[in-house]
Amino acid sequence: MNKKIKISELPDFDMAEHLNDDKAIAEYLAIVLDENDPGALAGALGTIARARGMADIAESSGITREALYKALRPDASPRFDTIQRVFSALGLKLTIKHG
Repeated sequence: MNKKIKISELPDFDMAEHLNDDKAIAEYLAIVLDENDPGALAGALGTIARARGMADIAESSGITREALYKALRPDASPRFDTIQRVFSALGLKLTIKHG
């Protein structure tokens, strides 16, 4: 007999738990960038920062942890210098490809 599972009983999905290595992070970020949604990019960077350790990213970027959480929410519009500093702290590099 099949037991029915209630949606409320399912564990919450957290993408940060699946970003175990640089390849997974790069693939995730590429998908998000293809969406061309600044809020999605901010949220994805927040997820990646949580996966890598928000305190470490805050220290490396020179931005307080609280400010990072605020700037990297899905509904946020962080300044470009914030994005650059987070990319740098994550060891990521933005590149341009014509196509």
